[in-house]
Amino acid sequence: MMASPTTPIRRALPRVSALALALLLALGASAPALAEAQDDGTVTWSVRPADASGEDGRAWVEQELDPGASATEHLAIRNFSEQEVTFRITTADAYFQENGRFSMLPSTEGSVDAGTWIDVVDEVVVGPGEVEIVPFTTTVPENATPGDHAAGIAASILSHQVGEDGSSVGVESRVGFRVMTRVAGELTPSASVEAVSSEYDVSWNPLAPGDAVVRFEVVNSGNTRLMVTGTAAAGGRESAFPGPDEIDQELLPGDRRTFTVPVDDVWPLFSVPVELEVVPTVVGEGEGTPVDAVRVEAGMWAIPWSQLAVLAGIALIVGSGVWGRRRSRRRIERLLAQAREEGRREAAAPTGD
Repeated sequence: MMASPTTPIRRALPRVSALALALLLALGASAPALAEAQDDGTVTWSVRPADASGEDGRAWVEQELDPGASATEHLAIRNFSEQEVTFRITTADAYFQENGRFSMLPSTEGSVDAGTWIDVVDEVVVGPGEVEIVPFTTTVPENATPGDHAAGIAASILSHQVGEDGSSVGVESRVGFRVMTRVAGELTPSASVEAVSSEYDVSWNPLAPGDAVVRFEVVNSGNTRLMVTGTAAAGGRESAFPGPDEIDQELLPGDRRTFTVPVDDVWPLFSVPVELEVVPTVVGEGEGTPVDAVRVEAGMWAIPWSQLAVLAGIALIVGSGVWGRRRSRRRIERLLAQAREEGRREAAAPTGD
C-alpha cells in the first residue's frame, strides 16, 4: 500500500493475515532477498522523490513524455533504523481506491501499463541512519496512448510473524510514492454521471424536516486525470462534495467512483426535486482547466408521514367533537319531541267533572 505523501515513514506491519501468507508464497524463492524486521518492529524508513544530490521536496513525480521517450528520476531511501537494511525496490501500476486514496497493485498482481515502463535496480542496501539515492528510468512505449498513466515505486521489507499454529508467516511492508506520466498527444478531458438515485429519511418530529441522501457514480471518460467537485440539491437545500472532512477526489482515466452526498433539512413535499452538478477539472499540466460540467435533474418521493399523522390526529379530534355535538343535538331534539308529544297527549286527555 502506498504511504501518504504527508506520512512517508511506516513501521513494519506487526500482524499476520491470510493475505500476507498468500503474498509470502507468491514471492517464492526467486524473489530478491528482503530485509527482515526485528522482533520489536524497529525497522522504519521513508521514500521520497529526489534529484541526484538528495530529496528535492516533491511529494511525487509528474512527467510528460512523448511516445518512445525516456526520463530519469531518483528516489531517496532513508533508513531510520539502527541496523543495515536491504530494501526490495518494486514498481507497479497504480490506482485510486474508492475512498480517493492512492495505492499501487500488490506484488502478487501483474502490471500492464505504466508500472512496466520503469526500470530500476531490484534491491538496495542502506546503512543505519543513512540515505541512498536510487535512479530510475521511465521509458514510454512507442504505441502508448496519449493522456495520463499512473504508476508507483516503493521500497519494501519482509517481516516475519509466528501464526497461531506456530508457523512463520511473512508480511511485505512497502513505502513509496506515485509516478504520474502524461503521454504527449491529443488530450480529451471528459466526465459523465451515471446511476443517480436518492432516498428520503423522514423525521418523526412533525415540526422538523427530514434528510435526503443522493448517490451517483462519476466516470472519467477522457484521457486525463480529473479532480471532481460539485453540489447535490434536494428540495431547495444544497450540499457540496467532497465534504470538508473528506480528501480530494481525483479520478484517473477510466475510473468510476461512487459518491454518497447527504442533504440535510429537507421538508417532505411528497415529490421533491433533486438537482446534481458535477464539476471536473484537469489535474497536472493545465491544472484548473475546466471541463464541461455535468448537470442531472431527478426527483424522489418524500411522504410527510409525521405531518400526515398529526393531521390525522387533528381530524380525528375534530371529527369526534363534531360527531359528539351532533349526537348531543339529536338527543336534545329527541327529548324535546318527546316532551311535546307528552304535552299534546295531556292536552287531549278528557278531564273529569
